[in-house]
Amino acid sequence: MSVSVRIEHRLLSGQREFRLDVAFHTEQRRLALFGPSGAGKTMTLQAIAGLVRPERGRIVLNGAVLFDSGQDICLPPRERRLAYLFQDYALFPHLTVSQNISFGLRSGWSNPRRRRLAEAARRWVDAFELQPILDSYPGEISGGQKQRVALARALALEPRALLLDEPFSALDVTLRRKMRQELAALQRQLDIPMILITHDPDDVAELADEVFEIRAGAIVGSVNPAELAERGDLQVQAAA
Repeated sequence: MSVSVRIEHRLLSGQREFRLDVAFHTEQRRLALFGPSGAGKTMTLQAIAGLVRPERGRIVLNGAVLFDSGQDICLPPRERRLAYLFQDYALFPHLTVSQNISFGLRSGWSNPRRRRLAEAARRWVDAFELQPILDSYPGEISGGQKQRVALARALALEPRALLLDEPFSALDVTLRRKMRQELAALQRQLDIPMILITHDPDDVAELADEVFEIRAGAIVGSVNPAELAERGDLQVQAAA
């Protein structure tokens, strides 16, 4: 994987101003942006996904230009073919697990048929053992199951990369550890690049080959994933 990001963006909220000025490049398949809450991690990920349009900059993924302010290029999210896993998983509460997984595979806004599972989704239903809950609704399943459903929906689209926005923040410690291990196993099976944002050193140690530390809207350097667990300063900030 090759990712080059150089973006500038200003966000105003009342009297408050936040400036994002981020630049990094990696050839690694497993990348993490690591830093405390409010550092600009999610905004950076949303810019890569096309959910936020930066004021200036350039974003290139595997040679494909996703955004270039100088050339007035800004591909819409669907054309970028990036799967985005939100913190709250963003499942549709009125659709069954089967319908949620199949939703992105259909054109337009019509809901998939209740009992028809798209062929592209069957692989992930089997991989994540979701068959017993296909007719359940998101409100009827556990947090771990919701995450598996969200991952299945994302991967069924055959994305060119998977973007993970604090994927374990809503889980308890035990389930977080289990899902982290499952995602690490999934990374070994797939040839899909993953970009993770997190404030948890354990996520980084398990799921990233290269880490960029972000603070106050800027990249302050690269970090060895194995060293983060030994650093107490960022762990204290992350918990704040």
